[in-house]
Amino acid sequence: MTHNEMINKSVEELKMNLPTSLRKAERELINKAFIMARNAHASQTRDSGIPYILHPLAVALIVVREMRQDDAAVIAAALLHDVVEDTDVTIEQIRSKFGADVAFLVDAVTKPNKEQVDNFQHILASVNGDVRVLVLKISDRLHNMRTLDGLPPRKQWKIASETQFFFAPLAGRLGLYKVKSELENLAFRFLNPNEYSYIQKAIDEDMARTKTATESFMYDALHTVGRELGDSIGWDIRYRKPYSIWREMQELGCDFFHVPFKHYIRAVYEPSDIYFESKCEPLTEEEAALKIYSILAGKYHEQSGSFTNFMAQPKANGYKSLHVRFLNPYGGIEEFHISSENMREQSYYGCVLDNKEEWLRRLTDVLNELAKDPDDMMLGIRYSLFNEDVVAYTPKSKPISLPKGATALDFAYAVHSEIGDHAKYARINGRLTSVKTQLKRGDCVEIGTDCQIHPTPDWLSSVVSYKAKKHINSYLRKKTNPQYALCPHCNPMPGGEIIGFKDPDGNITIHSRNCPDAIRTASEKGNTIVTVDDFKTSAHILYPVSIEITGIDRYHLLKEIITCIVDNHQLSMSRLCTETTDNIVRCSIDFSVHSADELKETISNITTIDGVEEVMVGP
Repeated sequence: MTHNEMINKSVEELKMNLPTSLRKAERELINKAFIMARNAHASQTRDSGIPYILHPLAVALIVVREMRQDDAAVIAAALLHDVVEDTDVTIEQIRSKFGADVAFLVDAVTKPNKEQVDNFQHILASVNGDVRVLVLKISDRLHNMRTLDGLPPRKQWKIASETQFFFAPLAGRLGLYKVKSELENLAFRFLNPNEYSYIQKAIDEDMARTKTATESFMYDALHTVGRELGDSIGWDIRYRKPYSIWREMQELGCDFFHVPFKHYIRAVYEPSDIYFESKCEPLTEEEAALKIYSILAGKYHEQSGSFTNFMAQPKANGYKSLHVRFLNPYGGIEEFHISSENMREQSYYGCVLDNKEEWLRRLTDVLNELAKDPDDMMLGIRYSLFNEDVVAYTPKSKPISLPKGATALDFAYAVHSEIGDHAKYARINGRLTSVKTQLKRGDCVEIGTDCQIHPTPDWLSSVVSYKAKKHINSYLRKKTNPQYALCPHCNPMPGGEIIGFKDPDGNITIHSRNCPDAIRTASEKGNTIVTVDDFKTSAHILYPVSIEITGIDRYHLLKEIITCIVDNHQLSMSRLCTETTDNIVRCSIDFSVHSADELKETISNITTIDGVEEVMVGP
């Protein structure tokens, strides 16, 4: 086939797939966009040697057929999306020939420069309440990934990395599951070709091995349900993709053969086609799914605890379905997914079929946070777009979407940064627990606050969301001098005998003067010693300490010690361990102080308590 024949074929395919709702003027706009794109790219070819115009034609077809766009401006922008970046055509020319809407879309998907972090920022900042920008960019990336074989390995790895890191998770956040899955697997194939080939081969072998038994069970289930609800329900077996299985192998720390449920049996129905004898009208989506489940559960043994109702509690990406597992006649367990045709379609095309404003509302906070903070852009993408998999609820039933592995502290920051900064405890489903407790889907979470509570460094290891990490880091940067690092062995504090060492980058590490590390460093690098006179006490910064008390046991001795620390000095205890042997008390207490002087005063007051013999600072 000649190049002209390839172009003509692509043009005809696009025309055949254009929405029938387009008016004559809109079709003329699209045709005019094609003519400009063809002329602008006339001398250009892709790395594979084919005419460049075939790429914008393919992107436009994806926009129409797979992204289900019926907006002429989006289709025209898909045809023109590379002309400003790769040819002499300007945005002003686009605006004058096609109007402000097309110009806005083309400008939004035009890369500002070669720095990828700037390009990510440009994409996120350009959305401006218009999901079409993301639809265009993801369509462009999807075709690039489908044609990646024609590029040299270095470019393949770069583009695949960007896709795995940014574009696939972004598609997931928009509810475009089908696109997300394809992007993930295409990227995986180029990033880890050996792993991909191994897992794909293993999947094929697993399919061959389990096909007969699984199909037999599926057809038995089909006839069981069909006897009561008719034959309008569609049944099939769906095998998981290589990337999905590989990711679970990493999470579970197992090999391919120990990954559970590599396939599932799917039942998809149209509620209007299902009539039940006890009702004179069609079942609702939820009623139909529950009826199918009840029929199956009436015949097969259900695995305890396997029932999950994603209709009542949809996933963060909008996915709805019923999941349940049954024992098959061969001694194995099969997973069933039961959903309506509408639920299936919405899981594939979330932001396209559903309320676009609602999807953008879910993304707005994340996009704003990421776009305005270029220094933390890459970290923000990692924590904000990946694994959105947990939905928890406030006491007023407001849903809060969080990344997988999120804690009550993440939840607190998602509700409001002030609540996060002062979170003291959580009640999860009515039960008192630490704010560091990991959440499960559907948890109802109430956060208790205290104005005396502030973020501490250990909070960073207890959160996974970008918003929580950003606010905690921001607070810690304001409350500590960023040029200082404290020795983790001697735990220096303001007011003590301290010494500092400056490294070649100008960073200063503070030690207590009797710290073995400090003594060794001073002997090796004495010229790096500096004074640290500005290491001052702060009302918001506490330093953990441990003391060991030895005394003679008597009535209320422990009460007076606790009163001295907590009431008299207003310090918070984190651990108390006491043991009495032959009337000799040994007590270990962990608490936090603001300075060495405060610690010294506290110890001095404890030693005046009747019965206390000795107070030592612990390691």
